Amino acid sequence: MINDDLKHLVIVGGGTAGWLTAGILAAKCVKEHGRDLKITLIESSKVGTIGVGEGTWPTLRTTLKTMGISETEFIRKCDATFKQGACFKKWIDNSEDDFYYHPLMLPSNLGPLNSVIRKLNNGSDDGSLSYSTMLCSQEVACERGLAPKTISTPEYQGALNYAYHLDTNKFAAFIKEHCVNNLNINHVVQDIVGTTMGDEGEVCSLRLADGLELIADFYIDCSGFAGLLIDKHFNVPLIDKSDILFCDRAVAVQCPYENEEAPIASHTISTATGSGWIWDIGLQKRRGIGHVYSSKYMNEDEAVSELRKYVGKQMDQLDVRQIKYTPGYRQKFWAKNCVAVGLSAGFVEPLEASSILLVEISAYWIAEKLPQKKSGFVNCEKQFNETFSYRWDTIIEFLKLHYCISTRTDTDFWRDNTHPDSIPKVLQDKLALWGEQCPSVVDFLNRADVFPFESYCYILYGMRFKTATHAVGDAHLNMLERKIENQQRNMASLIHSLPSNRSLIRKICEYGLQKI
Repeated sequence: MINDDLKHLVIVGGGTAGWLTAGILAAKCVKEHGRDLKITLIESSKVGTIGVGEGTWPTLRTTLKTMGISETEFIRKCDATFKQGACFKKWIDNSEDDFYYHPLMLPSNLGPLNSVIRKLNNGSDDGSLSYSTMLCSQEVACERGLAPKTISTPEYQGALNYAYHLDTNKFAAFIKEHCVNNLNINHVVQDIVGTTMGDEGEVCSLRLADGLELIADFYIDCSGFAGLLIDKHFNVPLIDKSDILFCDRAVAVQCPYENEEAPIASHTISTATGSGWIWDIGLQKRRGIGHVYSSKYMNEDEAVSELRKYVGKQMDQLDVRQIKYTPGYRQKFWAKNCVAVGLSAGFVEPLEASSILLVEISAYWIAEKLPQKKSGFVNCEKQFNETFSYRWDTIIEFLKLHYCISTRTDTDFWRDNTHPDSIPKVLQDKLALWGEQCPSVVDFLNRADVFPFESYCYILYGMRFKTATHAVGDAHLNMLERKIENQQRNMASLIHSLPSNRSLIRKICEYGLQKI
């Protein structure tokens, strides 16, 4: 009788995706759920990592805590800093005062959105009123370069919501050490030269360069763009989404600070260019800066020249990395006894830092639903593919929102981004609806939605998209005024108590944070 038990799981590929997946599965399946499951990660010593996905979501705090990792040690060893959102510059109309924020804090409850938008449309005397500043204190914290907490705040807690900026190469090495030493992950360093196929087309084993085979019950493909299993074994095609998201190239540099006292930005800075945008991420000892662009509208020399304008003369001493990709995702992610996680599953662009998040939520899904018996793969395959196809589509929709409601007309890139043929029908319908009424939380009732109602509002109103509003009585507006005044008082008190991002990072590296 054939043994149907699922006892051995192999992760193909290290890097951020592989080791993060291994850590989550070990922490959830083995330690929390008590499963008798052996987890092996195999990686090649010859394959490097992409090493540019340096932005994260607040979910990583929960993940690190779940894995039993000290936040202090993570910050010390991964060149990590605090991220409180993103600032988008030159995305609206390319004017000098063109910027808005997508903070990580949920908006304060100031009452009906209709009243808030009425107030926003009426403006303020000094022109300083924005959707973000009305509903959230985080933009002010970012503008002043402040941290989201103090040295006395326990690990993974904060006065303001936060994620991290990190060095992905250091992060992968840090997670790897923790997984091997503390979570009993079996680590194999060996090249994979091929696979053997079963009667149903499944992966039977991995053929290794030393002539041996590695056999498992289930395989997770974290081999990056190579797609060693999902592509090479199962031949699952990539669904090309370059008709929606035009950017397909990036040039990137690692830029040292001018001095040790230079401020560390508390947010990702995303500055639009003629045919793409530039990211600027502040780590402890350097900034990661890269130009994401479309090869249809700009060649590599032009992209590097645009990056040089942003970085300055220091660019001449820096190594420039070129990254090529096709924006899109796999036709399916789970095939037979294998699932693709990370870049092997797909990639769109680093805007809004969804790459590491997708690794996290994929790993948590697998940890929660991984069947005890191999016969359970069929149901998992269907559910996983439906869920994550939807998630990829909604991520692409949300990223497109940043481009398609822009009023920039200075280049073909921006003009073409507003053409209806490049906008998903679902997004077109939402924009048409929101032109007639304010967005509502009932527009976002699917539990698989990655970006919530609040994030859409930050982008829509940050980019000055006009939604219709109904008449609002004076009583509602007066109440709103009082709430805004009270929030601003609380914000002023909070801001006064917070240290700078650099100051707190320095103290953490020297003294450490309190353990929970």
